[in-house]
Amino acid sequence: MKIIDANVILRYFMNDSKKMSKKAAQIIESENILLLPEVIAEVVYVLEGVYNLEKNKISKTILELIDFENINLKEEEVLINALQKYSKVNLDFVDCILYSYNNIDKIAIFSFDKKLNREMKQN
Repeated sequence: MKIIDANVILRYFMNDSKKMSKKAAQIIESENILLLPEVIAEVVYVLEGVYNLEKNKISKTILELIDFENINLKEEEVLINALQKYSKVNLDFVDCILYSYNNIDKIAIFSFDKKLNREMKQN
């Protein structure tokens, strides 16, 4: 199993560097991959902040990637829930991860973020 960083995923999604995008595709499509929450959070941050993609497009694209048979997720249920939530609410992705830990694992989250607290109360 191999871990890939955000840059590999971004080159794969954006196809913006012939050499690196080709190598990223080769790795992502043929290797047994473990995706970490931290890496997915960075990918979301860059796609939203640098490439100005909409939340629903980001969520859909990453959900399609993690559906590949060779892709494994650390904290799979939490991340899938966070990606689904992210496309529907006005929270950043890390807050959606925190929301998901609260929602799925029933872990108490302490935050001064009013939007996050409001979402968790609706649980």
